[in-house]
Amino acid sequence: MAKVVIENVKKYFGNVKALDGINLSIEEGLFVVLLGPSGCGKTTLMRCISGLENLTEGKIFFDDEDMTNVPPKDRNVAMVFQSYAVWPHMRVKDNIAYPLKLKKVPKKEIEERVKWVSELLHISELLDRFPAQLSGGQRQRVAVARAIVHRPKVLLMDEPLSNLDALLRVKMRSELKKLHEQVRVTTIYVTHDQIEAMTMGDKIAVMKAGKIVQYGTPEEIYKRPRTIFVAGFVGSPQMNFLQMKVLSSGTEIYAENFGVKISLKKDPNLESITMGVRPEHIKLEKTERSVQITGTVYFVEKLMSETIVHLSISSEKNLVVKIPYDLLVREGEKMKVYIDFEQVHFFNPLTEERIDL
Repeated sequence: MAKVVIENVKKYFGNVKALDGINLSIEEGLFVVLLGPSGCGKTTLMRCISGLENLTEGKIFFDDEDMTNVPPKDRNVAMVFQSYAVWPHMRVKDNIAYPLKLKKVPKKEIEERVKWVSELLHISELLDRFPAQLSGGQRQRVAVARAIVHRPKVLLMDEPLSNLDALLRVKMRSELKKLHEQVRVTTIYVTHDQIEAMTMGDKIAVMKAGKIVQYGTPEEIYKRPRTIFVAGFVGSPQMNFLQMKVLSSGTEIYAENFGVKISLKKDPNLESITMGVRPEHIKLEKTERSVQITGTVYFVEKLMSETIVHLSISSEKNLVVKIPYDLLVREGEKMKVYIDFEQVHFFNPLTEERIDL
């Protein structure tokens, strides 16, 4: 495994800035997720790390070794693709062994490593089958086995679970994380699915428009999002955003709108601020640290495990609230809920950056 350091990496396709100054240091052995919407540069960054794309500017290091101009075959990296990319004319054991044969590893050692990795991924009974005889999940395991059998310094995964059905994705998430705990290879994983990122990553790099806007642990990303974009991208349902006026009365400074008044610890020197609150931090019972907001039930999503209520608090604004699954609410009725003001987030509406108030 290797420490991966990315210094001011830029990648342009004509006038399109796919990567616009990426700086990232990934400690060896970590499972790091590149998270962001389509077109933000996640896969391009991964291809640059693997050597499949040449950089426009910048450098990439594995440990202290400059890999910027090193061919892919000499980087000791392995990739797992969304499309599995297993050879259809080869049996499973030959698919797994193929990278070792290219490196001219002795036959006995190849057999030992294929045995080791097939047991690790629970595919020992599939070794004599062809890919057409496998399910999607089994083929993905074969692709992962082929990637790690030659013990790469860095393992790259590009949305490897997106072709699987929902139940299998959940199972494979846990299997890939457990696999990483066993082999401890430095892993970089691309996804647009924030649930995958939160459950699998040791750290998450949230990307937008070719830049990394926040890098941290899942807890840091969730509890202290650096921008409105990060706050809205991570969490399901999405965080609520309310535009609040900044007012003062004597020595008290507060944010007010929609019948809600929240005291601020300091003056943001702005006429208005954006307040964010997650649906799970809006409660049905009043506490000492909550403030009431009233609305009309606009729409109800009954998910059986929980109910999502869309509460109309003005003619143009809905508040999304999570409530227990067995609580009956009807569209059109009035409803009081309570915002936990110790769990709210504030952002500058101009820069969209976090303000600690």
